[in-house]
Amino acid sequence: MHQSVRDGEQDEPIVIRSEEKKDWAAIHALNTVAFRSPAEADLVDALRRQAHPAISLLAEDSQTVVGHIMFSPVVLPGYPELLIMGLAPMAVLPQHQRRGIGSALARAGLAECRKLGFGAVVVLGHPDYYPRFGFSPASRFGISCKYRAPDEAFMLVELERAYLHGAPGQVEYHAAFSDL
Repeated sequence: MHQSVRDGEQDEPIVIRSEEKKDWAAIHALNTVAFRSPAEADLVDALRRQAHPAISLLAEDSQTVVGHIMFSPVVLPGYPELLIMGLAPMAVLPQHQRRGIGSALARAGLAECRKLGFGAVVVLGHPDYYPRFGFSPASRFGISCKYRAPDEAFMLVELERAYLHGAPGQVEYHAAFSDL
């Protein structure tokens, strides 16, 4: 995977690509800065080691990592045949925000999930941001999560039409999320 997105304020495109081992330290630093804490950076490191398959994409501006997104499998108990990903975390350096980098990462990540055969993606995130990618409250599908959050903040998007029809329940994130 390798894509480019134009940033309106510069001539060179932002490159969206899969992470490589050489990017790990930069991704860790980016998540620490973006979240003002090492917790999400440590989560990324743990998911990279433990969750398979995980999708980890970065946005690069002039060979500098300026954005990152990760997807890892979640489980819907009672429905082992359903392939569902969880989007978390996503970060863009503060000085690069509001330029479409997060949107480009989200679109590329969702496309990669679809390509790998995943039928749905869940996210616990801002209810004004994620609907632009097709996310809507998971409660409409009878799906919940164990984390305390407003109903409109836990969302999902079906990558395959009616994928979750008749499959209600509470998704379980990877154990690494328990350490957050």
